[in-house]
Amino acid sequence: MTGQVRTVDGRVAGRRGQATRQKLLDCLSEMLSSSPYRDVKVIDVARRAGTSPATFYQYFPDVEGAVLELAEEMATEGAALTDLVAGRSWVGKAAWQTSEQLVEGFLDFWRRHDAILRVVDLGAAEGDKRFYKIRMKILNSVTNSLAEAVKELQSRGRVDKDVSPMAVSGSLVAMLASVSSHQRGFQTWGVKQAELRPNLALLVHLGITGRKPTK
Repeated sequence: MTGQVRTVDGRVAGRRGQATRQKLLDCLSEMLSSSPYRDVKVIDVARRAGTSPATFYQYFPDVEGAVLELAEEMATEGAALTDLVAGRSWVGKAAWQTSEQLVEGFLDFWRRHDAILRVVDLGAAEGDKRFYKIRMKILNSVTNSLAEAVKELQSRGRVDKDVSPMAVSGSLVAMLASVSSHQRGFQTWGVKQAELRPNLALLVHLGITGRKPTK
């Protein structure tokens, strides 16, 4: 961890304090992978990290505050999903490659952050604006980049002018997020990852270009 990290009361944490804070976050992340969010208690996180509840409260007001820290870190990483779209070609074989890479990026991101994303989705669904903003931070930049791709294709006469770029891109991103969060569910339906990826990429390609892919 780099940069200044402050305790709840505003003091700057030293190197050892930063390491302790990060260990608490790492332990919390591990616990969220195996326990329901609301079952996780401060004392359990502290015990797992080999410290005390008092130390936990030096860095976080409560479990929810620590979860928000994890979520913000995850959202910052998620912003990189935009790199899979921005400046990429949506013409010919390149469009299929872009579709595949975007799908793989979403599926991989959700696999790696499944636990905290479930908490973010829960908080957003319950109307917590903090979690809602974090979810939008992850999805908005990708949505905007896809909308720009549709607009660019429209300017070249490749996509009908009646198509709403934001409606199409927003729908596709919502689909990607939903499918990515239900990967295990697809497995129970007998859908293998090797089957899911190309079919999801096909939907993305059709949605953006309105054409069958050139492979």
